[in-house]
Amino acid sequence: MSGDGLTDGRDGAGRTAGRLAGLVARAGQQHGDGYSFAFLDEHTKRELRRRTLKAVALPGHQVAFGSREMPLARGWGTGGIQLTLSLVGPADVVKVIDQGDDASMNAVNIRALIGRTTGVRTTRDAAEATLIQTRHRIPDGPVHPAAIVVLQVPFPEPLRLVEPSDAVTRRMHAERDYSKMWLYLYEDIVRYGRISLSYRYPCMVNGTVLMDPTPIPRHDVAKLHQSPRLHLFGAGREQRVYALPPYTDVVPLDFEDHPFETERAGAPCSRCGSEMSFRTEVPGHGWLCSDTAYCDSRVGSA
Repeated sequence: MSGDGLTDGRDGAGRTAGRLAGLVARAGQQHGDGYSFAFLDEHTKRELRRRTLKAVALPGHQVAFGSREMPLARGWGTGGIQLTLSLVGPADVVKVIDQGDDASMNAVNIRALIGRTTGVRTTRDAAEATLIQTRHRIPDGPVHPAAIVVLQVPFPEPLRLVEPSDAVTRRMHAERDYSKMWLYLYEDIVRYGRISLSYRYPCMVNGTVLMDPTPIPRHDVAKLHQSPRLHLFGAGREQRVYALPPYTDVVPLDFEDHPFETERAGAPCSRCGSEMSFRTEVPGHGWLCSDTAYCDSRVGSA
């Protein structure tokens, strides 16, 4: 990023808007299996692109969209997959991961749906993927500089922790009244001696709106601040999409005496030895990298 960072930020946002706007020109394509290109009809894809452009223009704000029925089981990320299908083009290279794993049932079936209805190339290497569809993880290794990261979202409203009414949460966002969330975090510290939230950690976007970063670990929340990539968040059941354009400020809520901290694994990865990746403890195997492709690349290069 150059000097004051403003130029790169504008250029990144401009490239993003240009790519999204350019996709509108592709219409009526049919895939060999008889599906519309990328499964969704062109009207649906145009609507999603318009909503996505609005979300990019209003970082962190939830934008409503007409979620469609998908050939996926409930909870498999219909919002994220609809965003991916509305954006994918013939020249894209797609990566699909589930909790960091490229080989889980969720990832394999979504990858098969994208491949069958588009014919685009898929990969496990984040460094060559131009479109990354992910559930609750951001890749630990190098990511393609022009990649768009699409995250699946179960609950897009960060204030749902403290307020059950949609009407009230909309008013709180409009007034930037987040006192209930601050009180929730304070009570958490009183009860446990620390902020115990391990996922869905609330963040302020550009100092204006509170955002739910989805159930990604705190390790990944730290990656969102001033990221050079576009991150899109899709909630199919809740019919909401929101976005973080390149070089956006994303600041987790915390207190001076209880600052935001990422998770600390108990040991390096027992397979590749990484001390920088997000690791989880697997009974009988010790601590392992959550990102399987990253772990495999380190083992292969050793």
